[in-house]
Amino acid sequence: GDETKEETRLEETYGRKKNKQKSKDVLKFDFPFLISHFSKITAINIVHENLKMGSDGESDQASGTSSDEVQSPTGVCLRNRVHRRISMEDLNKRLSLPADIRIPDGYLEKLQLSSPPFDQPLSRRSRRASLSEIGFGKLETYIKLDKLGEGTYATVFKGRSKLTDNLVALKEIRLEHEEGAPCTAIREVSLLKDLKHANIVTLHDIVHTDKSLTLVFEYLDKDLKQYMDDCGNIMSMHNVKIFLFQILRGLSYCHKRKVLHRDLKPQNLLINERGELKLADFGLARAKSVPTKTYSNEVVTLWYRPPDVLLGSSEYSTQIDMWGVGCIFYEMAAGRPLFPGSTVEDELHLIFRLLGTPTEENWPGISTIEEFKSYNFPKYKPQPLINHAPRYTLLLLYESKARISADEAMKHSYFRQLGMRVHTLPESVSMFTLKELQLQRDPGYRNSSYPESGGP
Repeated sequence: GDETKEETRLEETYGRKKNKQKSKDVLKFDFPFLISHFSKITAINIVHENLKMGSDGESDQASGTSSDEVQSPTGVCLRNRVHRRISMEDLNKRLSLPADIRIPDGYLEKLQLSSPPFDQPLSRRSRRASLSEIGFGKLETYIKLDKLGEGTYATVFKGRSKLTDNLVALKEIRLEHEEGAPCTAIREVSLLKDLKHANIVTLHDIVHTDKSLTLVFEYLDKDLKQYMDDCGNIMSMHNVKIFLFQILRGLSYCHKRKVLHRDLKPQNLLINERGELKLADFGLARAKSVPTKTYSNEVVTLWYRPPDVLLGSSEYSTQIDMWGVGCIFYEMAAGRPLFPGSTVEDELHLIFRLLGTPTEENWPGISTIEEFKSYNFPKYKPQPLINHAPRYTLLLLYESKARISADEAMKHSYFRQLGMRVHTLPESVSMFTLKELQLQRDPGYRNSSYPESGGP
C-alpha cells in the first residue's frame, strides 16, 4: 500500500540506527523536516478535523513561482489594495482553521501587507509560516492541567489550548534518552494525519522540541474501561449496541483504507459525555498490503489477542481487529473480560475451554502448526455463550478470514433498531446528530453528569 511504502521510504531516508544495548527500535531523523515532509506528501491535519489541505487550490507552485520563492511585498501590497480587506472568515477558510480560533492582535493587518492575494493559491511554505505565526506547533500555546497517565515512552496530560480555549490531550513523548523517536510515534503521526472520522480521535497539532515530541489530540472524558467501571460493570444493552456500532464504524473506515489498529482494548476506546466513542492510540497500527507477512506477533494486549496471533501467525489482515471487537462486545454485555489470560498458554487454554479445541474442520491447517502441537491441549467441546447477545460467534471464529468484517457487522440485524439513517451519515458526522439515537442511563452508573435518558 502507499502508506507502507511511504513509511519504508522514510526509514530508508533517515536511516535506522541500531544500538546493541537497546531493545527499542528507534528512528533517527530531523523532526521539523519530517513534519514538513508529511504535510507536503500527505496533507497532514494539525489543525482541525475538517481540515482538507488542497481544497483551496494549495500547491507548491503559487502564481508561477516555486514554494521556495518569495513574492515581492510591494506587489502583494498593491494587489491587496485593489481587493477587499482580509476578514476573519477569509482567514479561517484560507487556512482551514476552527471557527473558534483566537488570532493574535495585529495579525490580520500584518497579513494584509505580506500575504499573496486571496484569489491565488497559497504555497505550503507560506501556509506553514502562517500557522506558526498564529501559534500552531508551539509548546507555549498549550497549558498543562493534570497528568492523565504515564507509560514507558510517553506521558499524557489534560491541557487547554490558548488558541481555542478548548480542552486538549497532550501526549508528550520523551526524546532525552533517544537517538531518534520510537517507531510507535512515527506510525501514530503518519496514520492519524489521514484518518478523519467521527469515531477516530482527532490529531490537532504537533509540537517538537529538543527534549520531546508532543501530539495534541482532542480531549475526551474517559475510556471504555473507566466507563464500565463507573457502571459497576452493568451496562444498558441499548448502550452496548450504540458503543459497538461506533467501534465498528471507526474500524470499517480504517479497514477500507488498509489500516489495522492491532491494539484494540477498552483503554484505547475514548468516550465523551455525549456518548461519542473514538478509536485512539494508533501506536501499534500500521498501513498494510493484504496479506501482510512481516509483523511480529507481539502486537495486541493479551486478553484481546486472537488465537492465530497467539500461535505465532504473522500473516493476517483486518480480521485481527475483529476478534478484539468480539471480546470487547462480550465484556460490555457480560460485565467481565471474556479471556483474561496471564500467559500465552493460559490465554489459549481459556479460549479453547470455552470455544472448543480447534480442529481441521473449523481451523484448516491447525494440525500442522508446531506451537499448537507442542501445548498438547485437551479436546474441549464448545460451550454456549450468554443468550442475550448471541452474535459473538461471527466475530470469534478460529479461521481469521471467516470472521465477519466491520462493514458487514454494521449491517447485521442486531443493529436494526438503530434505523437506516445511521448508515447514510457522512464519515465526519457523529451518529448522535440523529435525535433518535441517544444513550440511556446505565443501571449502575455512578456519575450524574451522564444523561438520565435522551439528550447529552
